[in-house]
Amino acid sequence: MARARSRGSQLVRLFDAAPQPLYIVDADYTIVFCNLACRRWLGPAVDELPGRRCAYHSRAAAAEPDALAAELCPPPGALTGESGSGVICHADGEQVQRRRARFLRVSDGPRCIALVVIVDEEDLPDGAEGQPPAQDTAPSESEQLHEQLRVFRRAYSRRFSLDRLAGASPALKRARAQATLAAECRWSVAVIGPSGAGRQQLAKTIHFGFEPDRAGRLIPLDCSVLGGDLISSTVTALAAAPPADTPGRGTLLLNGAETIPPEVQADLARVLFDRSFPFRVIATCACRLVDLARRGEFHEGLALGLSTIEIELPPLAARREDIPMLAQLFLEDINASGAKQVGGFSSETLDLLAGYAWPGNVDELAAVVAEAHQNADGAQILARHLPNQIHLATEAAARPRRRETTIQLDEYLAQIERELIERAMRQAKGNKTKAARLLGLNRPRLYRRLLQLGLIEAE
Repeated sequence: MARARSRGSQLVRLFDAAPQPLYIVDADYTIVFCNLACRRWLGPAVDELPGRRCAYHSRAAAAEPDALAAELCPPPGALTGESGSGVICHADGEQVQRRRARFLRVSDGPRCIALVVIVDEEDLPDGAEGQPPAQDTAPSESEQLHEQLRVFRRAYSRRFSLDRLAGASPALKRARAQATLAAECRWSVAVIGPSGAGRQQLAKTIHFGFEPDRAGRLIPLDCSVLGGDLISSTVTALAAAPPADTPGRGTLLLNGAETIPPEVQADLARVLFDRSFPFRVIATCACRLVDLARRGEFHEGLALGLSTIEIELPPLAARREDIPMLAQLFLEDINASGAKQVGGFSSETLDLLAGYAWPGNVDELAAVVAEAHQNADGAQILARHLPNQIHLATEAAARPRRRETTIQLDEYLAQIERELIERAMRQAKGNKTKAARLLGLNRPRLYRRLLQLGLIEAE
């Protein structure tokens, strides 16, 4: 035992003598050792790392020292031998340091028991926005997505959790800009989009804004469930509440505002937009309220009052370019809250996700990623890990159903009759009596059919 402790001390001294930052992660993603150079590089916070699990995610808002542990987490492929090098990013305030790292597996037979991470002494030059710096080997698609998401979330986590609106489509960029404006003011907001698009999540993000501690209460009302009387009485009670009961001037969230019963809409417009009403109003709806008002299906004053700012969240199928980053976000959020770590998706898997129709929108994508993460048995989510619904939809799209053609029996029989009569007339060289005999008809009946079919003119 004393000899083992002595060897351990010698190894620690050897690692501490190394000029490069070096740390060790065991097979359970627990940081077990940081050498002297690593402690100099990372500063005092490194003292809390030994014994702490790290997770492969990009949440910029994670609390120290969990955020630091996440920055040091090697890609899951390193523990399985799929990745021998990569880039470690450390955020020091606004400055992000990127350094090349080598991953050395310590194995007991086929089983990896630890990973020694050796970090270069110098920072890498910055790459393009959202791209990893230059490496000896090209980064995988999963590593690129991880870096793009990390850059995106670092930029938008400072903007009241707008990092949940991940994506580079024009629609998402516009929604983020509108949400920023909405969070900076007290105007009413209508968040428009189909079920599962993240309307309530965005409404909560706007409510908490830049100062969550001063946002006040968020009071949600489900208009599709509550009757008109209950909605009206609740709003009236809020309007009459004394100032002491409404600290921070909170937010009234009307979910499914398009379902507000018509008989109370006029009264709601009068109460909600009175200057003395102490709450800001955010509405979520499946369609634009002003369009309903133009068709006479919604009270115009209430529609205009609720729609001072309109933010549209389109269906996921209409912005397929956002699917890879959203899928990576959901995957890394699962990594952050659990023991199992998965690095990303294979190219084939991303292709299958991009080709699916997503009737349940973003919520359905989150559920699919969660099931695939559970099914994964390696560092990546492969096509076989996806739920059956994705494979069945892909197979159905590859073999579209043949369109059934309707057979018009009368027209079909008339066409056959015409062809037979024409053939008989040709064989009889125009002789109607002979043609009738060939067809098994009498001459008057053949004559009537020739007239009806337009094959002869009346004599």
